[in-house]
This record gives sequence, structure tokens and C-alpha cells, in this order.
Amino acid sequence: MTLFGLEESVIVGLARGVHPGGDESERDAPADVFARAAWTGIAEPGDGVAGLLVGSLGASVALTAVLETWTPERLAVTVRESGVAGEELESELEQGLQRWRPRLSSAEVIHSLQQAARVSARLLLPSDPLWPASLDDLGLHAPIALWWRGDPAAFHALPHAVALVGARAATGYGEHVAMEAAAGLVDRGFAIVSGAAYGIDGMAHRAALASEGITLAFLAGGVDRHYPTGHDALISRIAEVGAVVSELPCGAAPTKWRFLQRNRLIAAAGAATVVVEAGWRSGSLNTAGHAAALGRPLGAVPGPVTSPASAGCHRLIREFDAVCVTTAAEMAELAGEGVWALDRIEAEGAAGGTDSRTSEEIRVLDALSRRSPRPVPDIARRAGMSTAAVLGALGALDLDGVVSERETGWVSIGRGT
Repeated sequence: MTLFGLEESVIVGLARGVHPGGDESERDAPADVFARAAWTGIAEPGDGVAGLLVGSLGASVALTAVLETWTPERLAVTVRESGVAGEELESELEQGLQRWRPRLSSAEVIHSLQQAARVSARLLLPSDPLWPASLDDLGLHAPIALWWRGDPAAFHALPHAVALVGARAATGYGEHVAMEAAAGLVDRGFAIVSGAAYGIDGMAHRAALASEGITLAFLAGGVDRHYPTGHDALISRIAEVGAVVSELPCGAAPTKWRFLQRNRLIAAAGAATVVVEAGWRSGSLNTAGHAAALGRPLGAVPGPVTSPASAGCHRLIREFDAVCVTTAAEMAELAGEGVWALDRIEAEGAAGGTDSRTSEEIRVLDALSRRSPRPVPDIARRAGMSTAAVLGALGALDLDGVVSERETGWVSIGRGT
């Protein structure tokens, strides 16, 4: 018997290699594990149409529909039968199929599953007891599955976790505040969530580990690709006593778009988000926006009024009603209090409003090379977009002077990116 064009025994073996705790009495369990693993590579993080399709039909049926080249009309009828309505449903599904089909590769799925088993990575499904229920607040944009390495107990600490984020180019002041905050929160029984980046993220993780606390790092690439490479030892240590988590399969490279999407997981996972230090256009403001959109309490640490590194925090406090927090005690109080309404930052930050590029433009730039021209179909496959959307983004980027068309394809020329 075959599943997804492969021998059933192959599917079962690969699924058990990354999800050994599944209920083997359920015949469809290995198929669901394999299908969700495949979807983590087929769809980009936060793809709401993929979330809709998988949520309506189940991961296995949804994958089968893409493999068997169902028409958008047939898919829309099937989705509506599950109780989902929408005037633009057929159009959204058609665009989704254009994004997903170029990425269909059983060889790549098999390779990512084999690599995950080699590095002892596991796949977490929404039906698993360890699944972070807070991520379900993302709705259709919630992860289809999560890849992780580490101690399962780390997931039990998420309901009492605080996300500490901030600038990569942190000052000594910012790193000192992050260290004191993380250690103080750990002493109060909180776990620390962050993104393992340089600067504030790294200091927050290190302080939590030094205080023998639990910390979780959400990555923008595969859990087998430690990024930044300078934090290889830190991320390895987090994987030993905490957890390293990603919604991308092993081998996946981090890109600017994936960092922005990763931020929504950091914001959703914590009971509160605190921006420790951030410039006016810091990426951590994107995390703050996601926190506001989800109704999570948001705090910001003030800094010297003359410091550009704290301008983003001051903006959050002045313009978006973030709570001014200066100590671990105040951050802990924030995590235990009610919801703060931050409508303006929800509108700007959740959509990545701190970046002048559209999401499509960011993804196309991520997919381009500065040396090797790439044709439109290759760019579409790398970006997880339809060719029509790629052409539209390339047109805008060409007018802005940051891409150029060569005889064999398009290249990034770097200006303004």
C-alpha cells in the first residue's frame, strides 16, 4: 500500500523517527505526522490559507489534494463542506496552490525527516499534550506543526513565561538590564522566551541558564541550523536544559521574512512581552506588534533619552501605551495582569509595519542572489509565492532600484535593502 506516492512502511518509519510518542493504534497517525512535516516545508510560516486548508480537511487530505492537483473549485467545495465560508475562497486557494506546488518534493521531505532523526529533533503536533495552547491564539496563522530539540518539561513552563526581546546591537546598559530581568524573573518562577539572536536575546538566555531556569529559543530556520553561528554553544546549551523550537524543517535557512514570522511565535508563547532595548526601527518592535495583536501585556524598558538604542522603547511607551517597566518585579506583575489594548501597534506591528517593504517584497529579496541570476519560477519556489505575485514584487523592487533583470534571470543589487 502506498501513501502520498510512497510505500506505507517508509512513511511509518520516517514518522516514528520524529514522533515516537504517537498513538500507534491510530492507523492515520503516521500519515498525519508525515503530512504535517511536509507542510512545514511546502508552506511558508504564517500562511493562513495553508492553515485554513489543513484545519478544514486535515493535513493528510490537504497534502493529497495538492499532490493530486485538485482544482481550486474542487478544493473550495470540499472546504465549504467542512463549514468554512468565504467569498474569496477559490481565489485564495488558487494562489495558495501556485505557491505550494513548486515546492512538492518527496525527496526533500524524506531528507528533512532523516536529518531530524539524526539530530534527535522531534515533531510536535497540535494534538500532542505538549503543544503550547497559547499558539492557537494565532488562529489560521498558527503553526501547522513545530520542530523541537530539548527537554519536554520546557513546554510545561510556557504558561508562566515572559518574552524578553530587544536590539541585536545592544549597549552595555541594555545587556545589563536584560541580565537582571531574566535572572529576577527566573527567581520568581518564570521561564524566559526569546529568539537566540545577538544582543538582548542572547543575554536573556544566558542569564536564565546561569540562574538554572528554563528558557526556550524560537529560531527562524531549522533546529539543526544554529543561527547566528556565533551562538552555536548557547543554542546547544538551551537544547540541553530548555528547548529550541522552529516551525521550519531541518535544513531550512533563516531569512528576513522568516525572522518576522518567527516573532509572532515569541509573542504568542509568552504570558507577556518586554522590549528591553530597541532602536526606532528595531525588529523587536515587530514582536511587540504581534504581542499587542494577540492581547498580550506589553512592557518596555526606558533608557537614556539621548540613546538611539532606546528610541524604540520610548516610542512604545509614548505612542502605544506600553507599560514602563524597570525591574523584574514590575515585569512579573505585568505578566500576571490583564490585557492591554494597543490598537495602533496592532495595526502597524503585526503586519511588520516597522519595515517599508511589503511582505511579498521581503520574501522575493530573500530568494534573490547578488551573484547568480534566478528565473521567476525559481524565485517563486524559493519564496513560496505564486509567479504572478513574484512578478508584481519584482516590478516594485525594480522601480526602487534594488533588483535588476539579467539575460538569465533576476539579481539583487543591494541598494536600499
